[in-house]
Order: sequence, then C-alpha cells, then structure tokens
Amino acid sequence: MARITIYTDGAAKGNPGNGGYGIVMMSGKHKKELSAGFRNTTNNRMELLSVIVALEQIKLDRAVVEIFSDSKYVVDAVEKGWVFNWQKKGFKDKKNVDLWQRFLKIYPKHQVKFHWVKGHAGNFYNERCDELAVQAAEGLELAIDKGYEESNESGMFN
Repeated sequence: MARITIYTDGAAKGNPGNGGYGIVMMSGKHKKELSAGFRNTTNNRMELLSVIVALEQIKLDRAVVEIFSDSKYVVDAVEKGWVFNWQKKGFKDKKNVDLWQRFLKIYPKHQVKFHWVKGHAGNFYNERCDELAVQAAEGLELAIDKGYEESNESGMFN
C-alpha cells in the first residue's frame, strides 16, 4: 500500500485578490512540487484547492495519505467532521461548495489523515509550500477561479 506525505498551503493577496497554492508530495524517494495562481480568489479557497489537487494527483486507490496544512479551516472541517454534516444539509449557507463537493469525490478513494501545522513557524515543507503559493499568486498568467468568480457575481459571497 502506497504511503504518501503531502504538505499544502494557500495564499491570497487581498483576500479576495490574486491567489495561489503550493504543494509538496513525497512517497519513498519520490518528491513532487506543484503550484498554480488565480486572478481573483480567497485564501480559504486556495488552502482547500491545494488539498484537492494533491489528492487528485495520486494514481493508486486506497493510498495511505498524511496531509499537513496550516489551514484550520480545512483541517478542522475534515477531522472534526463538519464537512460531512454540511454535505448532509446540502451545504446550506456554506462557502466554497464547489470545492468541498470536489473534495468529497476524491477523499474516499484514500485513507487520509490531516495534521495541522503552525504556519510561518520554520517547518521546512510548510515554508516551501508557502513560497510556491506566494510565487504562484504573484505570477503574470493567472487562471480564473470560476467557482469563486461565478458565485461572487451571483451574490453568494456578498
């Protein structure tokens, strides 16, 4: 059974504003770094998207995955079971529904355990993810976070 360690981070300049995520994935002697930037998004969306993208990268089913994140929003939502209650209630009055639904499609494919780490506290891989996220957010060719921009236009975030 594959064992994978993942570090993730998200960043937003302005919140909302330009944003990005950074990911470091490790398994055995293999290591992979990923990042992407978006023109208008939020920090929480980037934190959650980083986890989703990392899990979607895993090619095997039922991998044992440990995710380290400095996002209480993401870690607590999963580890305390909030997201599963939100799902049962149809995500009534919740933000980032598009991403939580995407997360809930990939999450059951693996044995995932979340760990919260203090941000900006010298954890090497958390710091690396932060660098990747900030660089992505400051990039010149930023993608469109359709889920955020479409929801924002419809008034869901106002």
